[in-house]
Amino acid sequence: MTEFIVRLVQFCRRYALAVVLVFFALAGVSLWIAAGRLGVDTNTDNLFASTLPWRQHAMAFDKEFPQFNNVLAVVVRGDTPEESDETAAALAKALAADKKHFIDVSRPDADPFFHQEGLLLLGPDDLSKMLGSLMNAQPLLGPLAADPSARGLLNGVSLMAAGVRIQHADLSPYKPALDQLTQVLNNAADGHPTPLSWQSLLGSDITQQPQNATFVLTHPVLEDGSLQPGLAATQTLERIAKDLPDVKAGRVHVDYTGSVALADVQFGALTKGIVASTVVSLFLLALWLYLAMHSFRRIVPILITLLVGFALTVGFAAVAVGTLNVISVAFAVLFVGLAVDFGIQFAVRLREQRMLHDDIDKALAEGARVSGNQIAVAAAATACGFLAFSPTSFVGVAELGTIAGVGMGIALVCTLTLLPALLSLAKPARQSRELSLPFGPKLDSFLHCHHKPVLIVFAVLGIVGFIAGVRMPFDANPLNTQDPNSEPMRTLRSLADNPVTNPFNINIMVPNLDTARTLTDKLSKLPEVSTVISAATFVPANQQASLDQLNQAQVLMLPSLDVDPSAPPVTPQALRSAISDTLDAINDAKPEMTADSPLQSIEGALQKLAKAPDDRLMMMNEAVSRFLPKQLDSLRNALNAQGVTLQSLPDSIKRDWVSPNGQVRIQVSPTVSEQDTSGLRKFVEAVQRVAPEAGGPAVTTIASADTIMQAFKFAATLAIIAIAIVLMLVIRRLKDAGIVLLTLGMSALLTALLARALGMAVNYANIIALPLLLGVGVSFNVYFVMNWRAGMRRFVSSASARAVLFSALTTGTAFGSLALSHDLGMASMGGMLLVSLVAVLLATFIFLPALLYAIKPPKQVSGTGH
Repeated sequence: MTEFIVRLVQFCRRYALAVVLVFFALAGVSLWIAAGRLGVDTNTDNLFASTLPWRQHAMAFDKEFPQFNNVLAVVVRGDTPEESDETAAALAKALAADKKHFIDVSRPDADPFFHQEGLLLLGPDDLSKMLGSLMNAQPLLGPLAADPSARGLLNGVSLMAAGVRIQHADLSPYKPALDQLTQVLNNAADGHPTPLSWQSLLGSDITQQPQNATFVLTHPVLEDGSLQPGLAATQTLERIAKDLPDVKAGRVHVDYTGSVALADVQFGALTKGIVASTVVSLFLLALWLYLAMHSFRRIVPILITLLVGFALTVGFAAVAVGTLNVISVAFAVLFVGLAVDFGIQFAVRLREQRMLHDDIDKALAEGARVSGNQIAVAAAATACGFLAFSPTSFVGVAELGTIAGVGMGIALVCTLTLLPALLSLAKPARQSRELSLPFGPKLDSFLHCHHKPVLIVFAVLGIVGFIAGVRMPFDANPLNTQDPNSEPMRTLRSLADNPVTNPFNINIMVPNLDTARTLTDKLSKLPEVSTVISAATFVPANQQASLDQLNQAQVLMLPSLDVDPSAPPVTPQALRSAISDTLDAINDAKPEMTADSPLQSIEGALQKLAKAPDDRLMMMNEAVSRFLPKQLDSLRNALNAQGVTLQSLPDSIKRDWVSPNGQVRIQVSPTVSEQDTSGLRKFVEAVQRVAPEAGGPAVTTIASADTIMQAFKFAATLAIIAIAIVLMLVIRRLKDAGIVLLTLGMSALLTALLARALGMAVNYANIIALPLLLGVGVSFNVYFVMNWRAGMRRFVSSASARAVLFSALTTGTAFGSLALSHDLGMASMGGMLLVSLVAVLLATFIFLPALLYAIKPPKQVSGTGH
């Protein structure tokens, strides 16, 4: 191999200009192919092979319920439920009218079905509580129906005061409602009116949604070929929302989340600041190269070789893969960080030979003889580390492994062909002074004299690292690689406690409602389960008892809900008269009132209003009556519930809970405590013990984690075997190959130790550090071991050590750009790679020399380097 490499370098030196032109042409063709064929897949589901059983289950479910895919979910939260509902309705209407950006729009929690049959969906106890709340409010309902205004409300308060005076009525059941009314009256008197929530006033807390949240779901029009295909729709949503009246007034907030928004934010984070980070990385790369070479005639050929190799790798990616994913896009940084090592090693050895040979051609040949074999072994080992992931079902890393693995081969070819040609044309000047690391001689001396205690220390660190590696947590939650401060993530986190909007639900398909009810009973008893919802939830089993309760309520309440259309118009004078009458009624009741009676506070608010100008009185009337007619209509509809069957369920409800082939969907939600990785696993295992066919986000999260770990173990085993074979084929001595692998193992243990000490967890993105650790570790170790075989006894002070250190700096610069990425997944990858690089350097510069000093030197093997 050595002689072949030497002849190849001599050939490229002899035909240098032709070689350069051919490579430039190939690079141009590669970039042209990439421009037309290379795309980006923003769907993170495709990070895993479609042949996996859990992926097939998920795809089958997606086919049955396509409405759950590519969703932009809008969350509307107002100070009152009515304001949330009114704003959501206006927003939905505006979005539906914009067909350029939105395919369809729906409001699942505002379906007419819930207004008509909603009370039937309550359990017996909750229904009794709700009807009791309405019955308590009945003294207000008659006057309000007769006069749906502030005047009618004040008449109702007067009747309450009369009840206290005449019958010593207990107003404590009405205290929450009357306290709310007091606040509204005070706000109006102060000149900043706020609407009265009749839903809260007449309803009960069982119908109250957390934060008064209501939802608008839309399928946005996605832009093909864009890294952020839903961005235009999201920006349109934000523009429409901020112009809505209650949003402008600050009483309603509109937030958004969903798969589309999350994917857009993640890919936006990947590109954010990429120009600045690239410029800084290139500057640092050039700086390290200058410090390593002290000659631009060496630096420029290395950089050109690097760029050409990158272009060829991009072309290969376009042909072999065609589409990059959120992980495989990192191949660019990895290629630059690793391929530059080969160029540095070659150029450093050339400089070393130039000190011995004045002729550049002779120096190139001898430099290739010394370093070519080592670079080839390093490239092969690094490629093995990447390619080990290619056969796995973890497609995201498998594609990255394929691209980067072949890229290492491309980098090797460019280093042994294009780089010699460029160096031959550049003719770098001969330098007489040897460049070595300033701390090299002292460290070599120390390690030679104290190799035993050094090895003991590393043995202890290795044991601790092994324990740390075994206990290394694996974070299966893909949401933890998202920016927690982004709008979609903030919104999603705020909904995590709501079972309906929990991002880690489980879906189960059963043949009919009876099976759904039976399974629901079993699942509801599990401590890991918060709620269970299915089509059976909307077709209650105990409807007749609920209908009987509603019939009784109708007899008592419906007559008082008939609105009188002949009520006189509301004027400031009429309101002042009503305020005066109410104050008189409260004053007459004072002897019978308790100290904490809510009428006391209402009296104070009405006294302020009595002195207010006419415009404030009319604003008070508007605030009080704004949502009243709609609430009275809603009460009439709810009390007239007719009963529900599966056949009578509206399509808008049925399509989310019954598949086209008639199967019923059951949705199971975890408790709040079950939402971390270990909790989710317990949740999934508990549900699957009852329903083995369960699927959904929680199942796919845990299944994807298992797939990643299986890929990790398989790739690690395959990489180690492949690297061992490469080492044996080239080094041909079991002991020498064992030294390399032992040092590699120490690097892995130190990585685990450092990562654990820094509180890092393994996730789907940073697991790529494993093959990279193997590749980089082997490449660095090979240089030292092969030099040792050739008789070198100064390891850290050698030219190879200098080349390794500056290779590590350039590689660390590339990894650092990843660690500073705005995408947390990519940043975690960069962070883990930096930790791995530090571990490799510790093992290479301290552990390996100490180990070599402790071992009897071999007989010198010619042709392997010095």
